Amino acid sequence: MPEEKKESQEPQKPPENLRVGPKTNPGGAPESNGASSAEDLEAIKAELEEEKKAKSAAEAALAEKDKRIAEIQASLNVVQQASEAAATELSQVKDTHAKAVAKYLDVVRAANSTIPKDVIIGGTIEEIDASVAKALSIAESVKKALEAKAKEAKVPAGAPTRGEISLEGLSPREKIAAGITSLRGT
Repeated sequence: MPEEKKESQEPQKPPENLRVGPKTNPGGAPESNGASSAEDLEAIKAELEEEKKAKSAAEAALAEKDKRIAEIQASLNVVQQASEAAATELSQVKDTHAKAVAKYLDVVRAANSTIPKDVIIGGTIEEIDASVAKALSIAESVKKALEAKAKEAKVPAGAPTRGEISLEGLSPREKIAAGITSLRGT
């Protein structure tokens, strides 16, 4: 048992968090009263300068981007105004075109008075021209058909051909005279 007394007589070390005295830096020399060393101050100053430069660079990039955004926004406004002006002009052109087509339709109907007005139709000049061409071809085919019929039923000029005399509507005396004339051949 005497050995047990020896162990108890050695001073025990207090735990790390209870130690009193100068603190040690994790990577270096002991600090006194929590003050930084000159090297640490220089490193912090250098880091602060780098952060200031980075901040200045970021602010400059941000300002450049804001300037570019403003330029793009101005360009967009110009393009939007031009687009609105073009839309207005397009609307006016469409109105003028519709009026011109309506006047053309009236002129074509007046120029082709032999064709019924409801046959000549269209919303564009091409449609109107196509309806006129179709109407003219229909009119031409009807005209040819009527001329062919007229030729078939055409009576030659001059005296009519001789045929039997119709006795209907004649008095008895006229009927007797007609009968005698036909027997004589005159």
